[in-house]
Amino acid sequence: GNYLPRQCGIATFTSDLVQALSSQSRPLKVDVLAMNDGHSYPYPPQVVREIDANRLESYLDAADFLNRSSYDALSIQHEYGIFGGEAGAHLLHLLREVNMPIITTLHTVLKEPSDSQKMVTIELLQLSERVVVMSEKAIEFLTSVYGLSRHNIDLIPHGIPDFEKLSGMNLKSDLGIKGPMILTFGLLSPDKGIQYAIEAMSKVCQVLPDAVYVVLGATHPNIRTNMGEAYRDSLVSLAESFGVQDSVRFVDSFVSPDELKEYLAAADIYITPYLNPQQITSGTLAYALGAGKAVISTRYWYAEELLADGRGVLVPFKDADSIAEAVIRLKSDDLAFRQMEVKAKQFCSQMTWPSVAARYLASISRAVEGNSTRLRLLVNRRATSVDESKTALDSMDHLVNMTDATGLLQHATYSVPNRNHGYCIDDNCRALLFTCYLDQKSQLSPGIRSLQSHYLAFVNHGFNYENGRFRNFMSYGREWLEEQGSDDSHARTLWSLGAVVSRSAIGGHCNLARDLFISAVPAMSEIKSPRALAFGLIAANEFLHVEADTSEVQELRANLAKRLFREYNIARKDDWPWFEEVLSYDNARLCQALIISGQAIGDDSMLQAGLTSLEWLMNLQTAQNGHFRPIGSNSTYRRGGNKPQFDQQPVEAWAAISACITASLATKDEVWMSSAENAFKWFLGRNDLEQPLFDASTGGCRDGLHPDRVNENQGAESTLSYLCASAELEIALRSAVVPNKSVRVL
Repeated sequence: GNYLPRQCGIATFTSDLVQALSSQSRPLKVDVLAMNDGHSYPYPPQVVREIDANRLESYLDAADFLNRSSYDALSIQHEYGIFGGEAGAHLLHLLREVNMPIITTLHTVLKEPSDSQKMVTIELLQLSERVVVMSEKAIEFLTSVYGLSRHNIDLIPHGIPDFEKLSGMNLKSDLGIKGPMILTFGLLSPDKGIQYAIEAMSKVCQVLPDAVYVVLGATHPNIRTNMGEAYRDSLVSLAESFGVQDSVRFVDSFVSPDELKEYLAAADIYITPYLNPQQITSGTLAYALGAGKAVISTRYWYAEELLADGRGVLVPFKDADSIAEAVIRLKSDDLAFRQMEVKAKQFCSQMTWPSVAARYLASISRAVEGNSTRLRLLVNRRATSVDESKTALDSMDHLVNMTDATGLLQHATYSVPNRNHGYCIDDNCRALLFTCYLDQKSQLSPGIRSLQSHYLAFVNHGFNYENGRFRNFMSYGREWLEEQGSDDSHARTLWSLGAVVSRSAIGGHCNLARDLFISAVPAMSEIKSPRALAFGLIAANEFLHVEADTSEVQELRANLAKRLFREYNIARKDDWPWFEEVLSYDNARLCQALIISGQAIGDDSMLQAGLTSLEWLMNLQTAQNGHFRPIGSNSTYRRGGNKPQFDQQPVEAWAAISACITASLATKDEVWMSSAENAFKWFLGRNDLEQPLFDASTGGCRDGLHPDRVNENQGAESTLSYLCASAELEIALRSAVVPNKSVRVL
C-alpha cells in the first residue's frame, strides 16, 4: 500500500499497522512494498521495494521479488485510487503471480460499482485468502453485491493510538482559544464538506462567541496537483464572507501522529461534514471517537455505524443549520456531552493498535493455514483485463465462433470469422490437440466432445489415401486446393493424431486416430524439413505413451531422432548451437523434440543437445529487462545477421512454453518452469509494447505484435497458440502441486 512519508490516509494506516505488527510479542519480520505515484519519497528501511503505480511491468517485477523472497503472507491495503489500470486492475497482475496467501484490507466497498470496478473487486476477492473490512455495512455489500462468503471475511476495526494521559490545554493556550475548540482534520478536498461547517460557525458564534473551528490538514496531493490551493483559498474566502475569519483557523500541515494526538486532546467537539454517503470507513472519525470526543457527523455509512447508540450526533448532508444546532445543543447540555464522551471511549477500548494488530495476526494465520489446503495455481491468476480470470476452458468462445459445420476457419477480421480464406488442416489439428489437453484434464463436456469429433472429422477428410499425405488448404466452398500439404503440415497433423491416441477418453476417436496415424507414417520417411522432423518426433512420443510396442512407430522415432540430431551436429557452432544457419518459426519445437527423444531412448548426448540449444534460444529470446521477446517473423535470423524484433507471433510463445515445460519435466529444474511462465506472460502484456495479446472479452488471441501496435485480428493459429499454451501450463502446474504445502514448481 501507500506508506509514510507519502501524505494520505492509506499511507498513515499502513505505517501504523506495520509498526503495530512489528511490536507484537511474536517475532515478525514485516517489510513494505510502497506504491509510488511518480514522486521520490525518503522512505524508512521497512520499505524494501517501490512499485510504480502506472507501470504494469513494475507489478510483475514486484511479484517476482516476492516469490524469490519467501515471505509467508502478503497484506494488501486496497483503495481504487492508488493502483494503476482501469479500476486499479494492474494490482491483479501481481496477485495472480505470487505464491503466498493474500490478505486484503478493503478501505472502500462500493454498493453500486461500475462494471470494471465490480469485475476487479470480484477477482481481488477470489485471489485473497482472507478479506478484512472495518464495518458491518462492508460485510453486507461483500456478501450481497460481490457474492463473497461470510466465512472469508474478518471484521477488524480501524486502529487508533492510545489517547490516555493526554492533555491539550497547552496547545489550546498556544492557539489562543478560550472557548470551545471544534476540530476537523485530514487532507483537504472538496468532498470533505468543510464549507458547510464554516457556514455553521456563523450561527455558532452568535451563541458561543469564543468558539473556534480548527481545520487541520494539508491539501490532498492530487487536489493540489490539479487545482493548486484553489479549494483552501475558497474556504478562506467563505469564512470572510460569513464574517467568521477570526473564528476559523486553518493549519496547513500534514501533522505527525504525536501532533495529531495533541490537537484531538485539545478539541471539545469533532466534526466530519463529509458529502459522500457511501463512505465505508474513516480513519479520522475512528481517531476522534477513540480520543473520547463528542462527534458530529453527516450520515455516511461508517458514521451511522460508529455513532449509533448515542455515541455521536448525526446530521443531514449539506446542512449548515443542523451542524450549528448540534454544536450549540452539545455545549448547552454538559451531562449529555460527558455521557457521549464516555460512550465513545468505551466503544473504542478494543480499537487501539496493539489490539488491532493481534487481530490482523490472527487473520494472517488463518490465511496461511487455509493456503496449505487450497489449490492456488498461477494459471488461475493470469489474465490481463478485468475479466481475465478465465482458464483455457473458460476462454473458448472465440474458438467456437470460428468453427462452422465444416471445420475451423483460418482467419478473422478483428474477432469476426473471415470466410474468404477458408480452412486449413494446420489449424484444425491444433484445435484437435487443444481438445486433447482438455480431455486429459477431464474437462470434456458434451460440447467439447462434439468439437473434438468435429476437428477429427476434418483431419480424416483431409487424408489423401492415394499418396498417403494430408492435404492442408480448403476453400470456403469445401474444395481442397491441393493434393498434399507441406511436410510441416503433414507432421503437425500426425502430432494431433498421436495426442488423440494418448490423451482422449473417447474410444472411437482413439481408434480412428490410430488408423490414420499408422497410414500416415510411411510418408514421414520422405520429409526433410527440420521442423517436420521435430513435429514427427513429438507425434511419435505421444503415440508411444499408450502404444509402446508399435514397431513402426518405434522405428519412426529412432529414425527421425537420428536425422534431427545429425542436423544439429552439422550446423552447430560454439556461438550458434542450432540446427540450421537460420532461426525462423516454431523454433523451440526443435529443442523440445531432441529433449523428448533423448530422454525416451536413453541418449544423454541428444538430451543435452536439446537442453543446450533451448537455453541458448531462450536467452536469445529474452529482453534486457527480462520479458520474453520471440524472434520476429519479418525475416529469418541468419547467423551473423541482425535479429528481427518484429512481427512477434503467438505460435513462438507457445513453442517456447511447451519446450520449457518439457525441459522442466526432464531435468526437475524449476528454472525451466519459470521460463515457461515468463513466456506465457508475453500473451498477457509483459512484452515490448506492454499490451496484451489475449483478449479476455472474446476468448481470442490477437495475431501478433508489431513495432508500434498489436495486430487486432484474432485468427485461429494465434487463438489456439494461447489456448494450447494455457492448457499445457495448467496441466504442468497441477502436476507440480505438493499436498499440504504452498504451491511450488518442481
